[in-house]
Amino acid sequence: MKIIVAPDSFKGSLSSIQAANAIEKGIKKAAQNYKEPVEVIKVPMADGGEGTVEAIVSANGGRIITTQVLDPLGREVDSFFGVLPDNTAVIEMAAASGINLLSEDERNPIKTTTYGTGQLIKKALDYGCKRIIIGIGGSATNDGGVGMAQALGIRFLDKEGNQIGFGGGELYKIEKIDTSLLDPRIFDTSITIASDVKNPLCGPNGASAVYGPQKGATPEMVEILDRNLEHLAAVIKKQLNKDVLNVPGSGAAGGLGAALIAFLEAEFCMGIKIVMELVQLEEKIKNADLIITGEGSTDYQTMFGKVPLGIAKITAKYNKPVVCISGSLGKGYEELYQEGIEALFSIVNRPMSLEEAMSEVEQLLERIARDVFRIYLLGCSSYIHSVVT
Repeated sequence: MKIIVAPDSFKGSLSSIQAANAIEKGIKKAAQNYKEPVEVIKVPMADGGEGTVEAIVSANGGRIITTQVLDPLGREVDSFFGVLPDNTAVIEMAAASGINLLSEDERNPIKTTTYGTGQLIKKALDYGCKRIIIGIGGSATNDGGVGMAQALGIRFLDKEGNQIGFGGGELYKIEKIDTSLLDPRIFDTSITIASDVKNPLCGPNGASAVYGPQKGATPEMVEILDRNLEHLAAVIKKQLNKDVLNVPGSGAAGGLGAALIAFLEAEFCMGIKIVMELVQLEEKIKNADLIITGEGSTDYQTMFGKVPLGIAKITAKYNKPVVCISGSLGKGYEELYQEGIEALFSIVNRPMSLEEAMSEVEQLLERIARDVFRIYLLGCSSYIHSVVT
Protein backbone atom coordinates (compact mmCIF):
# COMPACT_ATOMS: atom_id res chain seq x y z
CA MET A 1 0.00 0.00 0.00
CA LYS A 2 1.32 3.43 -0.97
CA ILE A 3 0.28 6.56 0.91
CA ILE A 4 1.15 10.09 -0.25
CA VAL A 5 1.42 12.62 2.58
CA ALA A 6 1.39 16.13 1.09
CA PRO A 7 0.47 18.85 3.58
CA ASP A 8 1.06 22.57 3.51
CA SER A 9 2.63 24.20 6.56
CA PHE A 10 0.53 24.84 9.67
CA LYS A 11 1.41 28.52 9.83
CA GLY A 12 2.97 29.60 13.09
CA SER A 13 3.21 25.99 14.30
CA LEU A 14 4.70 23.47 11.88
CA SER A 15 6.56 23.61 8.60
CA SER A 16 5.22 21.40 5.82
CA ILE A 17 8.04 18.93 6.48
CA GLN A 18 7.24 18.78 10.20
CA ALA A 19 3.54 18.31 9.40
CA ALA A 20 4.37 15.47 6.99
CA ASN A 21 6.55 13.81 9.63
CA ALA A 22 3.75 13.97 12.24
CA ILE A 23 1.21 12.47 9.82
CA GLU A 24 3.67 9.70 8.91
CA LYS A 25 4.09 8.79 12.59
CA GLY A 26 0.33 8.47 12.98
CA ILE A 27 0.03 6.30 9.88
CA LYS A 28 2.79 3.96 11.03
CA LYS A 29 1.15 3.49 14.42
CA ALA A 30 -2.14 2.59 12.76
CA ALA A 31 -0.39 0.30 10.26
CA GLN A 32 0.96 -2.01 12.96
CA ASN A 33 -2.09 -4.23 12.43
CA TYR A 34 -1.86 -4.31 8.65
CA LYS A 35 -0.39 -7.49 7.14
CA GLU A 36 0.96 -5.86 3.99
CA PRO A 37 3.76 -3.24 3.95
CA VAL A 38 2.66 0.39 4.03
CA GLU A 39 4.90 2.81 2.15
CA VAL A 40 4.60 6.47 3.14
CA ILE A 41 5.88 9.00 0.61
CA LYS A 42 6.20 12.47 2.08
CA VAL A 43 5.81 15.40 -0.30
CA PRO A 44 5.87 18.68 1.68
CA MET A 45 3.81 21.30 -0.15
CA ALA A 46 3.37 25.07 -0.40
CA ASP A 47 1.43 27.54 -2.54
CA GLY A 48 3.96 30.33 -2.99
CA GLY A 49 3.87 31.51 0.62
CA GLU A 50 5.71 30.32 3.70
CA GLY A 51 7.46 26.99 3.14
CA THR A 52 7.77 27.27 -0.64
CA VAL A 53 11.57 27.21 -0.66
CA GLU A 54 11.76 24.30 1.77
CA ALA A 55 9.17 22.23 -0.15
CA ILE A 56 10.76 22.70 -3.57
CA VAL A 57 14.36 22.33 -2.43
CA SER A 58 13.69 19.16 -0.43
CA ALA A 59 11.92 17.55 -3.40
CA ASN A 60 14.60 18.42 -5.93
CA GLY A 61 17.83 17.91 -4.02
CA GLY A 62 18.65 21.60 -4.09
CA ARG A 63 20.41 23.64 -1.45
CA ILE A 64 19.51 26.46 0.90
CA ILE A 65 21.69 29.58 0.67
CA THR A 66 21.79 31.73 3.80
CA THR A 67 22.47 35.44 3.61
CA GLN A 68 21.70 38.74 5.32
CA VAL A 69 19.22 41.32 4.10
CA LEU A 70 17.21 44.24 5.43
CA ASP A 71 13.91 43.36 7.09
CA PRO A 72 10.70 45.39 6.49
CA LEU A 73 11.92 48.12 8.86
CA GLY A 74 15.44 48.29 7.42
CA ARG A 75 17.19 46.19 10.05
CA GLU A 76 19.72 43.55 9.07
CA VAL A 77 18.39 40.01 9.50
CA ASP A 78 19.33 36.48 8.52
CA SER A 79 17.51 35.25 5.44
CA PHE A 80 17.68 32.53 2.79
CA PHE A 81 16.74 31.35 -0.67
CA GLY A 82 16.98 28.05 -2.53
CA VAL A 83 19.01 26.99 -5.55
CA LEU A 84 17.93 23.91 -7.50
CA PRO A 85 20.27 21.55 -9.39
CA ASP A 86 19.43 23.33 -12.67
CA ASN A 87 20.46 26.64 -11.04
CA THR A 88 16.89 27.91 -10.69
CA ALA A 89 16.53 30.16 -7.64
CA VAL A 90 13.50 29.89 -5.38
CA ILE A 91 12.73 32.91 -3.20
CA GLU A 92 10.12 33.59 -0.53
CA MET A 93 9.61 37.31 -0.13
CA ALA A 94 8.40 36.56 3.42
CA ALA A 95 11.97 35.55 4.29
CA ALA A 96 13.00 39.18 3.83
CA SER A 97 9.87 41.32 3.85
CA GLY A 98 7.42 39.13 5.73
CA ILE A 99 4.95 40.03 8.43
CA ASN A 100 6.41 37.17 10.47
CA LEU A 101 9.56 39.29 10.95
CA LEU A 102 7.68 41.98 12.86
CA SER A 103 5.94 42.10 16.20
CA GLU A 104 2.33 43.24 16.15
CA ASP A 105 3.34 46.66 17.46
CA GLU A 106 5.88 47.10 14.66
CA ARG A 107 3.44 46.56 11.79
CA ASN A 108 3.12 49.77 9.81
CA PRO A 109 2.83 49.64 6.00
CA ILE A 110 3.48 53.37 5.79
CA LYS A 111 7.08 52.55 6.77
CA THR A 112 7.75 48.94 5.72
CA THR A 113 9.83 48.15 2.64
CA THR A 114 10.46 45.30 0.19
CA TYR A 115 14.14 46.26 -0.10
CA GLY A 116 15.25 42.95 1.41
CA THR A 117 13.34 41.04 -1.27
CA GLY A 118 15.33 42.91 -3.91
CA GLN A 119 18.51 41.95 -2.08
CA LEU A 120 17.51 38.27 -2.29
CA ILE A 121 16.95 38.62 -6.05
CA LYS A 122 20.36 40.26 -6.37
CA LYS A 123 21.98 37.42 -4.39
CA ALA A 124 20.35 34.90 -6.72
CA LEU A 125 21.83 36.76 -9.67
CA ASP A 126 25.23 36.60 -7.95
CA TYR A 127 24.88 32.81 -7.97
CA GLY A 128 24.40 32.88 -11.72
CA CYS A 129 20.71 31.95 -11.61
CA LYS A 130 18.97 32.60 -14.92
CA ARG A 131 15.53 31.59 -13.69
CA ILE A 132 13.97 32.88 -10.48
CA ILE A 133 10.72 31.73 -8.89
CA ILE A 134 9.50 34.16 -6.26
CA GLY A 135 6.66 33.40 -3.86
CA ILE A 136 5.09 36.60 -2.63
CA GLY A 137 2.79 35.53 0.19
CA GLY A 138 2.95 36.77 3.78
CA SER A 139 4.18 40.30 3.17
CA ALA A 140 4.37 43.09 5.74
CA THR A 141 4.58 45.74 3.04
CA ASN A 142 2.50 48.09 0.91
CA ASP A 143 5.24 49.97 -0.94
CA GLY A 144 4.32 48.90 -4.47
CA GLY A 145 7.56 46.93 -4.70
CA VAL A 146 9.55 50.16 -4.82
CA GLY A 147 11.97 48.93 -2.14
CA MET A 148 12.63 45.77 -4.15
CA ALA A 149 13.35 47.87 -7.24
CA GLN A 150 15.62 50.21 -5.27
CA ALA A 151 17.76 47.26 -4.17
CA LEU A 152 18.23 46.34 -7.83
CA GLY A 153 19.39 49.82 -8.82
CA ILE A 154 16.24 51.68 -9.85
CA ARG A 155 16.03 55.21 -8.46
CA PHE A 156 12.75 56.86 -7.48
CA LEU A 157 13.32 60.61 -7.39
CA ASP A 158 11.32 63.45 -5.88
CA LYS A 159 10.89 66.88 -7.47
CA GLU A 160 14.29 67.96 -6.17
CA GLY A 161 16.05 64.93 -7.66
CA ASN A 162 16.58 63.15 -4.36
CA GLN A 163 15.77 59.48 -3.82
CA ILE A 164 12.65 58.83 -1.77
CA GLY A 165 12.82 56.86 1.46
CA PHE A 166 11.40 53.48 2.40
CA GLY A 167 7.73 52.62 2.80
CA GLY A 168 4.34 53.08 1.23
CA GLY A 169 4.07 56.51 2.79
CA GLU A 170 6.83 57.86 0.53
CA LEU A 171 5.35 56.99 -2.86
CA TYR A 172 3.49 60.29 -3.35
CA LYS A 173 6.87 62.03 -3.65
CA ILE A 174 7.86 60.17 -6.83
CA GLU A 175 8.31 62.50 -9.81
CA LYS A 176 10.75 60.46 -11.86
CA ILE A 177 11.78 56.81 -12.18
CA ASP A 178 15.38 56.30 -13.29
CA THR A 179 15.95 52.75 -14.54
CA SER A 180 19.40 53.39 -16.05
CA LEU A 181 21.19 51.68 -13.15
CA LEU A 182 18.95 48.58 -13.01
CA ASP A 183 21.13 45.48 -12.64
CA PRO A 184 21.64 44.43 -16.29
CA ARG A 185 21.62 40.73 -15.37
CA ILE A 186 17.86 41.07 -14.96
CA PHE A 187 17.45 41.27 -18.75
CA ASP A 188 18.84 37.73 -19.13
CA THR A 189 16.73 36.29 -16.31
CA SER A 190 13.30 34.69 -16.40
CA ILE A 191 11.22 35.60 -13.34
CA THR A 192 8.03 33.79 -12.35
CA ILE A 193 5.74 35.05 -9.60
CA ALA A 194 4.20 32.22 -7.58
CA SER A 195 0.95 33.65 -6.28
CA ASP A 196 -2.77 32.94 -6.19
CA VAL A 197 -3.72 36.59 -5.54
CA LYS A 198 -5.75 38.24 -8.32
CA ASN A 199 -6.35 41.64 -6.72
CA PRO A 200 -5.72 44.81 -8.74
CA LEU A 201 -3.33 47.43 -7.43
CA CYS A 202 -5.88 49.97 -6.18
CA GLY A 203 -9.52 50.47 -5.31
CA PRO A 204 -11.89 48.58 -2.99
CA ASN A 205 -10.39 45.24 -4.06
CA GLY A 206 -6.83 46.54 -4.20
CA ALA A 207 -3.73 45.89 -2.12
CA SER A 208 -4.33 48.58 0.50
CA ALA A 209 -8.05 48.05 1.11
CA VAL A 210 -7.99 44.25 1.24
CA TYR A 211 -4.65 43.46 2.84
CA GLY A 212 -3.55 46.73 4.46
CA PRO A 213 -5.46 46.28 7.73
CA GLN A 214 -3.81 42.93 8.52
CA LYS A 215 -0.44 44.63 8.05
CA GLY A 216 -1.27 47.28 10.63
CA ALA A 217 -2.96 49.93 8.50
CA THR A 218 -5.68 52.08 10.06
CA PRO A 219 -8.59 53.25 7.86
CA GLU A 220 -6.76 56.56 7.40
CA MET A 221 -3.57 54.73 6.38
CA VAL A 222 -5.50 52.63 3.87
CA GLU A 223 -6.68 55.80 2.10
CA ILE A 224 -3.14 57.22 2.01
CA LEU A 225 -1.61 53.98 0.80
CA ASP A 226 -4.20 53.47 -1.92
CA ARG A 227 -3.73 57.02 -3.16
CA ASN A 228 0.05 56.60 -3.15
CA LEU A 229 -0.10 53.34 -5.12
CA GLU A 230 -2.34 55.01 -7.67
CA HIS A 231 0.25 57.79 -8.00
CA LEU A 232 3.00 55.19 -8.50
CA ALA A 233 0.97 53.48 -11.22
CA ALA A 234 0.41 56.81 -12.97
CA VAL A 235 4.15 57.59 -13.02
CA ILE A 236 4.94 54.08 -14.30
CA LYS A 237 2.40 54.48 -17.09
CA LYS A 238 3.66 57.93 -18.05
CA GLN A 239 7.38 57.13 -18.03
CA LEU A 240 7.54 53.41 -18.85
CA ASN A 241 4.34 53.11 -20.88
CA LYS A 242 3.16 50.18 -18.75
CA ASP A 243 -0.33 50.13 -17.25
CA VAL A 244 -0.25 48.06 -14.04
CA LEU A 245 -3.20 49.64 -12.27
CA ASN A 246 -5.79 46.96 -13.03
CA VAL A 247 -3.64 43.98 -13.96
CA PRO A 248 -4.85 40.93 -12.01
CA GLY A 249 -2.25 40.21 -9.33
CA SER A 250 -0.68 43.66 -9.41
CA GLY A 251 -1.98 44.19 -5.89
CA ALA A 252 -0.30 41.06 -4.54
CA ALA A 253 2.07 41.62 -1.61
CA GLY A 254 1.19 45.27 -1.26
CA GLY A 255 1.85 46.03 -4.92
CA LEU A 256 5.04 44.00 -5.26
CA GLY A 257 3.26 42.19 -8.09
CA ALA A 258 2.98 45.47 -10.01
CA ALA A 259 6.69 46.24 -9.60
CA LEU A 260 7.78 42.77 -10.68
CA ILE A 261 5.67 43.11 -13.83
CA ALA A 262 6.68 46.69 -14.61
CA PHE A 263 10.40 46.58 -13.85
CA LEU A 264 11.44 42.93 -14.16
CA GLU A 265 9.07 41.65 -16.88
CA ALA A 266 7.89 38.92 -14.51
CA GLU A 267 4.99 36.58 -15.25
CA PHE A 268 2.35 35.25 -12.86
CA CYS A 269 1.63 31.58 -12.27
CA MET A 270 -0.51 29.91 -9.60
CA GLY A 271 1.81 29.11 -6.71
CA ILE A 272 0.35 25.67 -6.11
CA LYS A 273 0.72 24.80 -9.81
CA ILE A 274 4.43 25.67 -9.78
CA VAL A 275 5.10 23.70 -6.60
CA MET A 276 3.15 20.64 -7.77
CA GLU A 277 5.11 20.57 -11.02
CA LEU A 278 8.50 20.99 -9.35
CA VAL A 279 7.87 18.27 -6.75
CA GLN A 280 6.40 15.99 -9.47
CA LEU A 281 3.30 15.41 -7.39
CA GLU A 282 1.13 14.09 -10.22
CA GLU A 283 3.58 11.29 -11.02
CA LYS A 284 3.58 10.25 -7.37
CA ILE A 285 -0.22 10.32 -7.07
CA LYS A 286 -0.78 8.09 -10.12
CA ASN A 287 0.29 4.96 -8.23
CA ALA A 288 -0.92 5.90 -4.75
CA ASP A 289 -3.71 4.23 -2.78
CA LEU A 290 -4.50 7.20 -0.54
CA ILE A 291 -3.46 10.84 -0.39
CA ILE A 292 -3.47 12.84 2.84
CA THR A 293 -3.10 16.62 2.73
CA GLY A 294 -3.74 19.42 5.21
CA GLU A 295 -3.05 22.99 6.27
CA GLY A 296 -3.33 25.26 9.29
CA SER A 297 -6.87 26.41 8.58
CA THR A 298 -9.28 25.15 5.93
CA ASP A 299 -12.23 27.34 4.98
CA TYR A 300 -13.78 29.04 1.93
CA GLN A 301 -10.41 30.69 1.15
CA THR A 302 -8.93 27.25 0.44
CA MET A 303 -11.01 27.31 -2.75
CA PHE A 304 -8.80 30.11 -4.11
CA GLY A 305 -5.77 28.05 -5.09
CA LYS A 306 -4.60 26.65 -1.76
CA VAL A 307 -2.79 23.33 -1.40
CA PRO A 308 -5.75 21.00 -0.60
CA LEU A 309 -7.68 22.26 -3.64
CA GLY A 310 -4.70 21.82 -5.96
CA ILE A 311 -4.17 18.27 -4.74
CA ALA A 312 -7.87 17.44 -5.04
CA LYS A 313 -7.85 18.45 -8.70
CA ILE A 314 -5.02 16.01 -9.45
CA THR A 315 -6.47 13.13 -7.44
CA ALA A 316 -9.79 13.54 -9.27
CA LYS A 317 -8.01 12.87 -12.58
CA TYR A 318 -6.90 9.45 -11.35
CA ASN A 319 -9.91 8.65 -9.14
CA LYS A 320 -7.76 8.52 -6.00
CA PRO A 321 -9.17 9.17 -2.51
CA VAL A 322 -7.87 12.25 -0.71
CA VAL A 323 -8.35 13.26 2.92
CA CYS A 324 -7.59 16.67 4.42
CA ILE A 325 -6.43 17.10 8.03
CA SER A 326 -6.22 20.71 9.19
CA GLY A 327 -5.67 22.69 12.32
CA SER A 328 -9.20 24.05 12.10
CA LEU A 329 -12.20 23.87 9.79
CA GLY A 330 -13.83 27.23 9.19
CA LYS A 331 -16.72 28.73 7.28
CA GLY A 332 -17.28 27.18 3.87
CA TYR A 333 -14.90 24.23 4.22
CA GLU A 334 -17.70 21.92 3.00
CA GLU A 335 -17.27 23.35 -0.51
CA LEU A 336 -14.18 21.16 -0.86
CA TYR A 337 -16.35 18.04 -0.94
CA GLN A 338 -17.53 19.15 -4.37
CA GLU A 339 -13.89 19.29 -5.52
CA GLY A 340 -13.24 15.64 -4.70
CA ILE A 341 -11.94 15.64 -1.13
CA GLU A 342 -13.50 12.60 0.55
CA ALA A 343 -13.31 13.81 4.14
CA LEU A 344 -11.99 16.73 6.19
CA PHE A 345 -10.85 16.59 9.80
CA SER A 346 -9.70 19.06 12.43
CA ILE A 347 -6.88 18.11 14.77
CA VAL A 348 -8.72 19.66 17.74
CA ASN A 349 -10.07 16.78 19.85
CA ARG A 350 -11.38 18.67 22.88
CA PRO A 351 -12.25 22.24 23.92
CA MET A 352 -8.97 24.18 23.91
CA SER A 353 -7.58 27.64 23.30
CA LEU A 354 -5.68 28.58 20.16
CA GLU A 355 -2.51 28.72 22.22
CA GLU A 356 -3.06 25.17 23.48
CA ALA A 357 -3.75 23.87 19.98
CA MET A 358 -0.62 25.51 18.59
CA SER A 359 1.59 24.23 21.41
CA GLU A 360 0.31 20.65 20.99
CA VAL A 361 -0.10 20.69 17.21
CA GLU A 362 2.44 17.96 16.47
CA GLN A 363 0.90 15.46 18.88
CA LEU A 364 -2.66 16.35 17.82
CA LEU A 365 -1.81 15.93 14.16
CA GLU A 366 -0.16 12.57 14.76
CA ARG A 367 -3.19 11.30 16.70
CA ILE A 368 -5.80 12.33 14.16
CA ALA A 369 -3.66 10.88 11.35
CA ARG A 370 -3.54 7.61 13.26
CA ASP A 371 -7.32 7.59 13.73
CA VAL A 372 -8.03 8.56 10.11
CA PHE A 373 -5.78 5.81 8.79
CA ARG A 374 -7.36 3.22 11.10
CA ILE A 375 -10.75 4.13 9.61
CA TYR A 376 -9.30 3.76 6.12
CA LEU A 377 -7.86 0.34 6.98
CA LEU A 378 -11.26 -0.94 8.10
CA GLY A 379 -12.09 -1.27 4.43
CA CYS A 380 -8.97 -3.30 3.69
CA SER A 381 -9.14 -7.09 3.84
CA SER A 382 -5.63 -7.41 5.30
CA TYR A 383 -6.50 -5.39 8.40
CA ILE A 384 -6.62 -7.29 11.70
CA HIS A 385 -8.86 -5.66 14.29
CA SER A 386 -7.30 -5.25 17.72
CA VAL A 387 -6.80 -2.63 20.38
CA VAL A 388 -3.76 -0.42 19.68
CA THR A 389 -2.97 2.84 21.44
